[in-house]
Amino acid sequence: MVVAHRGASGEAPENTIPAFNLAWQQGADAIEGDFHLTKDGQVVCIHDANTIKAAGKNLVVKNTTLAELKKLDVGIKKGPAFEGTSIPTIGEVFETIPEKKKIYIEIKCGLEIIPQLLKEVSKFQLEKEQVVFICFDAKVIAEVKMKAPDFKAYWLADLKQNKDGTFKPSFEDALTTLRKVKADGMGSSRSGIDDEFIARLQNAGFEHHVWTVNEPKIAQWFVDRGTRSVTTDFPGKIKRALKAKASN
Repeated sequence: MVVAHRGASGEAPENTIPAFNLAWQQGADAIEGDFHLTKDGQVVCIHDANTIKAAGKNLVVKNTTLAELKKLDVGIKKGPAFEGTSIPTIGEVFETIPEKKKIYIEIKCGLEIIPQLLKEVSKFQLEKEQVVFICFDAKVIAEVKMKAPDFKAYWLADLKQNKDGTFKPSFEDALTTLRKVKADGMGSSRSGIDDEFIARLQNAGFEHHVWTVNEPKIAQWFVDRGTRSVTTDFPGKIKRALKAKASN
C-alpha cells in the first residue's frame, strides 16, 4: 500500500486539502495526516504544535481557536498556485476520502484529542477498515486500543543509531512496547531496519510499515520483505514504480 505522507506533500502544501486531493488523483491507497486539538476543541490537520513553519506566524494550536487558525495562509510558501489555502479540519480531510481508501491519523498531541477524534470518525461513518491511528507516544496508542479496539493502531518509532552501531529502540524493546499497548503493528523510520528486524516483527504477529520513502528502489526493498505500507511524499511516482515492477 502506498500512503501519501501529509498528502502529496512533495508537490503540494503538506496537510492541506490540495495535497490530499492530489494524492488521490495520483492513485494513493491512503493518505497520512497530522492532527492537533484547538482551543475550542476542534481537530485540525497540521504537523507542528505551532503555526510558524506552516504559515510564518507563531500561533500555538492548543491556545488558538479554529476561526483564528482558518485566517492563516498555509499554501503560499509552496507557490502562488496554492495561495489562500487554509488549515483543514479533520472533517474536511475525511470528505476527500474515496470509497475503500484509507487515512492514517497521526496524533501529534496527547490523550486529550482521542474523545473528539473518535466522535469525528463516528460522525462521518467511515468504515473501520478505512481508519488507522498512529502515534509516537505509546500511551496514546494504548488509549486508542482501549477506547476503540476495532480500529487498527500502530506505534511509531524513529530508530536512532548508538555509538556502538546498534539501534534504539532495540527489537526487544520495540516488541515489549507493542505488546504492552496492544498495537497492531509498528511504523518505523527507514533507517535501522533490516531483513531480520522485519521478519522477527512479522513472526511475532505484528505488521511493519515504513516512512518516508521517496526512492522507488528502496520502496521495492521494503515491499519485497512484506512491509504492509510505504509512506512517501511522492505517491504517484512510487505507485507507478511498484506497479511497473509487479507487472514485469
